[in-house]
Amino acid sequence: MPDDWDGNRPACIALSPVDNKSNIYRTISLFVLAGVFATLLVIAPDVVLVIFAGILFSVFFSGGGGWISRHTGVPRGWGIGLFIVAIVLVLAGAIAFLAPAMSRQVDQLAAEIPAAFENLSARIAQYSWGERILKAVQPAGLIAGISGQQAASAVTGTFGALGNFVIMLFIGIYGAIDPFTYRKGLRALLAPSLRPRADVVLDRAGAKLQSWLSAQFMSMAAVGLLTWLGLWLIGIPLAFILGLIAAILAFIPNIGPLLAAAPAILLAFTDDNSTVLMVIAVYAVVQGLESYILTPLIQQEKVSLPPALIISVQLLMGVLFGILGLALATPLAALGMTLVCAIYIDDFLEHERK
Repeated sequence: MPDDWDGNRPACIALSPVDNKSNIYRTISLFVLAGVFATLLVIAPDVVLVIFAGILFSVFFSGGGGWISRHTGVPRGWGIGLFIVAIVLVLAGAIAFLAPAMSRQVDQLAAEIPAAFENLSARIAQYSWGERILKAVQPAGLIAGISGQQAASAVTGTFGALGNFVIMLFIGIYGAIDPFTYRKGLRALLAPSLRPRADVVLDRAGAKLQSWLSAQFMSMAAVGLLTWLGLWLIGIPLAFILGLIAAILAFIPNIGPLLAAAPAILLAFTDDNSTVLMVIAVYAVVQGLESYILTPLIQQEKVSLPPALIISVQLLMGVLFGILGLALATPLAALGMTLVCAIYIDDFLEHERK
């Protein structure tokens, strides 16, 4: 993605008139690309999602490196390298500075969650319907019902997730450092008359993904900060680590906020019912602010995605591909909308002969 993209390119750059033979080459090249992509989606959908996540990393590194390059005058490759080094140094510094406190809070959280679960179980057991629920969700029973093969699958799944993350990271680094090689390869698969238009579409797609990433990071930071502040104000222990969990899980729409709220609500059950209600209120208010005020304002400014489209794509991707599909649903919707507008609407429907 060129660093000088200013977001003001025209929505459509008309394709030049061509003869019937050129039209055949254009059509065949587009069908070949579409066929390869459809085949990959059928035989290895998870691989496609991992590659797309790697492209997001590439857009992130490229955007940060391009900013450094523009403001310091260093070559683009050096800017990306400096940006990655800066991220590593910031993370290392944060770990060195916050690790002791975070380690204590994580240990305390791990120690208090079982006690909180026992307290919740004792409260539920007071009711006749509660005993039946507790028998159905008893952790010991769940663990006993897991076979050795299932346990091994869980372990390999964990290592597989870590391996996928490493693959995404390296795809992002290599794609950011030398995007022109991969762009040149993609352009080579298209008919020569389509290549100038392909450059415009790739520019627009890259800019859209970069805008979505910046909007997403702003929303995640706001969720983490507001959650930490709200829990701290009502006197909930471990507010910092709970806010950090909320910020990270905010990347996963719909399910993420529920997962983030679970440990805080469990901890609140060690106190009284009013504390539980206050914790629920904090997460409800933060989620409401994020869903109906912060994210719509940021997305409208950065991406302009219709909310109903986002929810529909999230539902579809979650059902088809699980957590990874749900996490990548919104950027996929942004990319898909850009490609549909550029390729189908601008280049096909708008050129209908009247």
